Amino acid sequence: MRVHLTVNGRPQEADDVWEGESLLYVLRERLGLPGSKNACEQGECGSCTVRLDGVPVCSCLVAAGQAEGRAVVTVEGLAGEAELAPIQQAFIDAGAVQCGFCTPGLLVAADEMLERNPSPSDADIREALSGNLCRCTGYEKIMDAVRLAATRRTEGV
Repeated sequence: MRVHLTVNGRPQEADDVWEGESLLYVLRERLGLPGSKNACEQGECGSCTVRLDGVPVCSCLVAAGQAEGRAVVTVEGLAGEAELAPIQQAFIDAGAVQCGFCTPGLLVAADEMLERNPSPSDADIREALSGNLCRCTGYEKIMDAVRLAATRRTEGV
């Protein structure tokens, strides 16, 4: 089957998609967007998180056909042409990136949460990121990064 979708603001088309193929596979292998990571393939780790019509989802659990006619935002779509998204810069500045495998999913989930809630509490941040696992950082640097992005966003920095 052929799947038409908008990815990071651009119309895309994937041909010869088989019935059980995941959105994650289409994004990585057919559309050349390797940012979303393939770790557990069971929706447990969050490394493949993308936004589907604005809602964070584990793309490994979404059948590619379910994305027909819909809008997808991947980690590649967060940054502008010349600069990183504020959440991406905050992850760098706070030292929240280690091996980087979980980072794309965390960035997408955190960006969506900050869009919805520009001044989150620690509990809000934990809830928004609860579907994303990290084996390297211990989460404190990730929390610091999200707090930093929120502060910069509210202060206009």
